[in-house]
Amino acid sequence: MRAGAGAPRSRPRGGRRRRRRLCPRSPCARAGAGGAPGAEVRGCPAPTWRCWPPACCPPPWPPPDCQRRFNISGCVLHTDRAAYEEAQAVLFHHRDLVKGPPDWPPPWGVQMPPVEEREGLVMDDEGQEAEAETSAALGPRPPGQRWVWMNFESPSHSPGLQGLAGNIFNWTLSYRADSDIFVPYGYLYPRTHPSEQPPGLVPPLARKQGLVAWVVSNWDERQARVRYYRQLSQYVTVDVFGKGGPGQPLPDAELVHTVARYKFYLAFENSQHLDYITEKLWRNAFLAGAVPVVLGPNRTNYERFVPSNAFIHVDDFPSASSLAAHLQFLDRNPTVYRGYFRWRRSHAVHVTSFWDEPWCLACQAVQKAGNQRKSVPNLAGWFQQ
Repeated sequence: MRAGAGAPRSRPRGGRRRRRRLCPRSPCARAGAGGAPGAEVRGCPAPTWRCWPPACCPPPWPPPDCQRRFNISGCVLHTDRAAYEEAQAVLFHHRDLVKGPPDWPPPWGVQMPPVEEREGLVMDDEGQEAEAETSAALGPRPPGQRWVWMNFESPSHSPGLQGLAGNIFNWTLSYRADSDIFVPYGYLYPRTHPSEQPPGLVPPLARKQGLVAWVVSNWDERQARVRYYRQLSQYVTVDVFGKGGPGQPLPDAELVHTVARYKFYLAFENSQHLDYITEKLWRNAFLAGAVPVVLGPNRTNYERFVPSNAFIHVDDFPSASSLAAHLQFLDRNPTVYRGYFRWRRSHAVHVTSFWDEPWCLACQAVQKAGNQRKSVPNLAGWFQQ
């Protein structure tokens, strides 16, 4: 999600100089496919929202009512660049930011040529072109405006980090607990009513016809999760669903219902990084009522967010065969198996709603921050640690 997208990129050295228009292309071409549109967020007495440009705004449009959904009042979301100078904060979605030509907001207070003139303007000198690209990001901004870097991918799947200069962004918004705006993929919270999800103290075991399920959309034999699956499946049957590998197609709307028929779910992350615990745990396992078998950060990291007896970590076993033996033991001993659901007596599951929840939480952070100022001196160094 961004008001401007694009980042300085590496260029081939030597050879023929490229000619490029100074005016970047419209972000419509890259606002979909899991990305989020550019947006300015600011506090305001009345919640009015505008989408820019309407043709390329993905769901959820119209924008969410933060007051009704999250009890956050006084928020206005703009994707209209004409409102850029009024914005108290600008959100940049990393995936969109590093794809395609640079598309930063123009330096504040600098008179820019009309669009029709910029469309015909080209740069013959590559150094001049680079200077034009970076000056927008490093130039002056409206007083008090905060730039927020937003990313929900792991460092392994976040290209272009090194190309973002230091001190461009004031805040970070991500799943990392040490972000300025912490938005995890999900969390447990104290249960106040029996109807809160998932309902019931223990899922009905009579419905569980299978032992282990795994839903995977991106299959890569080089990933640790695929290698571990190859080992585990030699000792225990794993039913695989999804687009990749040997999986059976599974519509997203049927995922929770399907996994609920299994006792265990492989909550295997695509890469292993600090705090990178995605919906595979919160929705696919906890909400569906399956015991998660996790492969991601270490056990200590998981235990910062969930009880130690709510999941099984692959690191707890010296081999895939010993893990398989433990799963088979639990299958034969329902009393021990039910112990993995003790957390449901006191807690319910919240699964983060994308993208409306991060937007509203960013607005709330702006409201609470007041005039406090900061910047992120080394974004890549922080995120890749």
